[in-house]
Amino acid sequence: MNSGYIQIYTGDGKGKTTAALGLALRAAGAGYRTFIGQFMKGRHYSELDAVRTIEAIEIEQFGDEDCITADQVDQHRIRLAEAGLDRIYQVFDEKRHSVVVLDEIFVAVWFSLLTEELVMDLVLKKPEQVELVMTGRKAGRKFIEYADLVTEMMEVKHYYTRGVAARKGIEM
Repeated sequence: MNSGYIQIYTGDGKGKTTAALGLALRAAGAGYRTFIGQFMKGRHYSELDAVRTIEAIEIEQFGDEDCITADQVDQHRIRLAEAGLDRIYQVFDEKRHSVVVLDEIFVAVWFSLLTEELVMDLVLKKPEQVELVMTGRKAGRKFIEYADLVTEMMEVKHYYTRGVAARKGIEM
């Protein structure tokens, strides 16, 4: 991989993490290594089992098992998110990964687990050859302006409005 770009998958529609996982799969097929850091996630999702079978993809979670709302932010969850940023800096320094995914990073900023400044500092320190993929609802204007590619997922229709819970293998 020559020069890495910054990609954003944002919006209120389904598919942001799925798009990032698809890109990781494509990169693995081309012989590139991917690191996926999942912010605000600590519970089991089916993708954890799948990507752990692919040697070229590493995944770590920087959250606890609870799916939180903005009013549930506490020092423990802030420390988990900050430890996630520290881990991403380590990944950059290791120089083993061509693709780095910051999954749900924008929600972590929106909930004030991380500041926009801390995350933007990380973005600015991205090694030139690394493709950086950032996901989550509510991507800030500063990130959108700086990114090379921005895709907004828009919900047109979703079966959860009919009471369908998250399904194993599809949403979790």
